[in-house]
Amino acid sequence: MTNSSTKVSRRQQILESLAHMLETSPGARITTAALAKEVGVSEAALYRHFPSKSKMFEGLIEFIEETLFSRIGLILSDADAAEARCQKIFFLLLTFTERNPGITRILTGDALTGETERLHTRVQQLFERIETQIKQILREAEIREGLRPKLPLTAAAGLLMATAEGRIAQFVRSGFKRKPTEFWGEQWPVLMQDFFYEPIAQLN
Repeated sequence: MTNSSTKVSRRQQILESLAHMLETSPGARITTAALAKEVGVSEAALYRHFPSKSKMFEGLIEFIEETLFSRIGLILSDADAAEARCQKIFFLLLTFTERNPGITRILTGDALTGETERLHTRVQQLFERIETQIKQILREAEIREGLRPKLPLTAAAGLLMATAEGRIAQFVRSGFKRKPTEFWGEQWPVLMQDFFYEPIAQLN
């Protein structure tokens, strides 16, 4: 039991150290030697917990997925209006990135330069999964509230995703100075202005 607990703790320490280095060394390629030094162990010790650096990045991506989608599940279970549920999901995403600057470099792909294509694909799938949830909310809006986006469904969801992803990209590009949530409270109502309309019921 003690050995197992120590192993889990060391894995967590490695991932936290990797996230910290991503935050404090933007633009620098992180080597296993540098990471081992940061953790305070040998490179061999790193590989006892993760067979490759790619697996370490996958561990951080799994953390992102578990954190975001567990909370998105709770948001989707609420009986809130479509606009409110969309707002909560995007605020969650922006708040998560703001609190985890190093990990956010993975989401923008900045930290994955030169890494395996599998990691890029997994991040892409993460954003596609969020967009799918947004599309589902927009579809349900017509059934539950009699509202339909003025843009085609895919274009409407894409607009919201592009706005949020743009804020995240600005955050990384500014060296974490431009906070993703800055002005979001003022920007969201503008995004939602005339976003929906009430379609005229078709007469038989």
